[in-house]
Amino acid sequence: MESAVTAERFYPSKERQPSQATRKTPNRRYSTTLAVLPGESPPYWIKTSHRPLSIASVESTDYAITLRDNTKGDSSKQKICWAKSAHIENYVIISDNRTDIGAFVVWKITLEMMQGGKMYISKRYSEFDRLRQDLVRAYPYFRAAMPTLPRKSVISKFRPKFLEERRSGLQYFLNCVLLNPEFAGSPILEQFLFP
Repeated sequence: MESAVTAERFYPSKERQPSQATRKTPNRRYSTTLAVLPGESPPYWIKTSHRPLSIASVESTDYAITLRDNTKGDSSKQKICWAKSAHIENYVIISDNRTDIGAFVVWKITLEMMQGGKMYISKRYSEFDRLRQDLVRAYPYFRAAMPTLPRKSVISKFRPKFLEERRSGLQYFLNCVLLNPEFAGSPILEQFLFP
């Protein structure tokens, strides 16, 4: 003897199965009527919802999350990632005392190495801009993984609030580049750090 059952969604474990009251209450948007023999579970592979494909596909897709510890081991990726972090701690405004024409900011950067120790370098915004352009040209498929640089401003380029926003943005950009194995071993980055 066959009975018709209205099901909203089938769950493999009994704890998560909808109650009998839920099964008998039709839901026009998500329900499907199936013929099921008494005592037999309906097939789980039958699509029972009419949700948009994007939502259904997100729920049904298994995403692998990879966690990697670059501080231990001897992998080739670890050898490429030689920096632990980059900090832009300070800046210096270089200008002629008589006029501010041609004045610019130099960012003081501290690179912390994986093997211990620190390296200190100084860079201008224009050098960061050139680095990003060169990396985008060399690795066009990684354009989305590379953050944009902080905005430019002629009017407020020496104001403390603007400089703090720029410092934070440049530090984020540099960390994203240094800690990405694809860019860390790049001759473009090497040229930026060791001209």
